Amino acid sequence: MDQFTLNLIVVGATFALYIGIAIWARAGSTAEFYAAGRGVNPIVNGMATGADWMSAASFISMAGIIAFGGYDTSAYLMGWTGGYVLLAMLLAPYLRKFGKFTVPEFIGDRFYSQTARTVAVICLIVASVTYVIGQMTGVGVAFSRFLEVDNATGLFIGAAIVFMYAVLGGMKGITYTQVAQYVVLIIAYTIPAIFISLQLTGNPLPPLGLFSDATATGKPILETLNGMMADLGFGSYTEQKDTTLNMFLFTVSLMIGTAGLPHVIVRFFTVPTVKDARSSAGWALVFIALLYLTAPAVGAMARMNLINTIYPDGTSAAPLAYEARPDWVKNWEKTGLLKFEDKNGDGLIQYAASKEANEFDVNRDIITLANPEIAQLPGWVIALVAAGGLAAALSTAAGLLMAISSAVSHDLIKSQINPNISEKNELLAARISMAVAIAVATYLGLNPPGFAAQTVALAFGLAASSIFPALMMGIFSKRINNTGAVAGMLAGLGVTIVYIFLHKGWFFVADTASFSDSDPLLLSIKSTSFGAVGALINFVVAFVVSGATKDTPAEIQELVESIRIPKGAGAAVDH
Repeated sequence: MDQFTLNLIVVGATFALYIGIAIWARAGSTAEFYAAGRGVNPIVNGMATGADWMSAASFISMAGIIAFGGYDTSAYLMGWTGGYVLLAMLLAPYLRKFGKFTVPEFIGDRFYSQTARTVAVICLIVASVTYVIGQMTGVGVAFSRFLEVDNATGLFIGAAIVFMYAVLGGMKGITYTQVAQYVVLIIAYTIPAIFISLQLTGNPLPPLGLFSDATATGKPILETLNGMMADLGFGSYTEQKDTTLNMFLFTVSLMIGTAGLPHVIVRFFTVPTVKDARSSAGWALVFIALLYLTAPAVGAMARMNLINTIYPDGTSAAPLAYEARPDWVKNWEKTGLLKFEDKNGDGLIQYAASKEANEFDVNRDIITLANPEIAQLPGWVIALVAAGGLAAALSTAAGLLMAISSAVSHDLIKSQINPNISEKNELLAARISMAVAIAVATYLGLNPPGFAAQTVALAFGLAASSIFPALMMGIFSKRINNTGAVAGMLAGLGVTIVYIFLHKGWFFVADTASFSDSDPLLLSIKSTSFGAVGALINFVVAFVVSGATKDTPAEIQELVESIRIPKGAGAAVDH
């Protein structure tokens, strides 16, 4: 059986499974559409949260970012996992105890203001749409290679699949679909990693293989990789190249951005009690750790295999002839995500650190997907990785679209535009708003602002600067009033958006070529790291404005107290 047919069978079977689950778990009420009826088992919710959390950025792009960025990109691992711990300990249980459907609903009630709720909706949509662009980018990359279609067609196919199961099933359908997607993606990620670790080190456990000796040299694999990269003029793989300030702010931005992401937070609204919210957070960390402990090994080993492909004898003196390039290079060239330009006309592939000398351009997002082909693994493993990459992208896209849909239908239409809307019409409005969000995300995904992980990092910065501070102050500070909260969110979001646009050169300026993402505007702070600064501005503005305006009403102060102090045996208060 040829590889294309095998890909169709495996990917098609997983898609049929997702749509079948959505039909089985079809939402019949707003409670089921928004929060799965609040009856999800904590272990099941932990697995669904793991799939919701491990997006295209984690599955498809993170290993590629690590492979080409080395030590500096460890911030992705530290920020994303550390942020989840922050979310589990400081936000999720308290928000579940509050007992509402959405993040904007909490902010609107806590800050006793429809304006605050509306601003929260805007912040949520801006962050979520940016995030979902990264997922659609991943969908396009996976489809373009494994179904042998162009990137745009791949995006349209992925959007259609998400539409079918997300719009139909709501949070209930998405929850059980994400459980299936987690199983698919974690198997698809670990099996190739085990094969490759065995090939390169003889150790079947990739996290341990990363610190084992390479079978080809007898030296530690990271030491071997450092030597290979030095020979090509690249910096040391294990050396810090970025500034400590930017790495610190980037890690903080990813951490607090994680804790402020609405599509992850709403997962904790689906369990019966506060105790279950804490438990499901613990289970989610276990499920997430399986991939995140493996990713560094996948990145390092992929970089080794890539270099060995171009320099089969292990030295830069004997590069591979372009005509002798392996099939995996030919396959990925068709997608436009891998390119060769014979700059010196010698017919050999020159892979080097210098832009002037380098002739081999590899998109970071293809590394995980191409890994099984580079390592010459069986066809069924390649097909499985395709299904896993799509599962990761589609699961998170569905969660994000659910958050956007809930914000529009529940927090805008139901809360402010038409409070008397029937449950049936509210459900219809939620489904229509999700369909519109899918269309917008697909359109924007055709021209993303960076690799999947970079685009997602921007979304984390936006959530960090706007939503996270409002949630933290809403739970842990009685003195922040409605005026302060609104001013803080607008200030944090506004300054972060402006910095990102300036840094990326997206404003209409005379010479956009003078802007570079690698040239920070302020000290050494890049656009992906500025969310931490935006969050600090949010906190400061909120406290200053609250101090200069009316005190928080007594009943709101009592509400804050009731959220923080547990009452009863872990029961959540639905009101």
